[in-house]
Amino acid sequence: MKIRYFAWVREKVGVDEETLDLPESVTTVAHLIAFLKARDERYTMAFEEQDAIRVALDQMHVEHDEPLGATQEVAFFPPMTGG
Repeated sequence: MKIRYFAWVREKVGVDEETLDLPESVTTVAHLIAFLKARDERYTMAFEEQDAIRVALDQMHVEHDEPLGATQEVAFFPPMTGG
């Protein structure tokens, strides 16, 4: 699965995107965040305030309890403001 990071999430993780093979136990966005946080300190810091992080599955905004299903791409980004 392709994982993309934007803005300060990208800065803390240190990469724009990566492709990961996820364990079968990772079935929701929340599971994915927990999996990423356990990878190393950079991810722990990036997802420290996980309620502030927005997510899109295949370019559709979803909540953290959303099932991953057959998702091809996950994007993580901070809240956006208009202007």
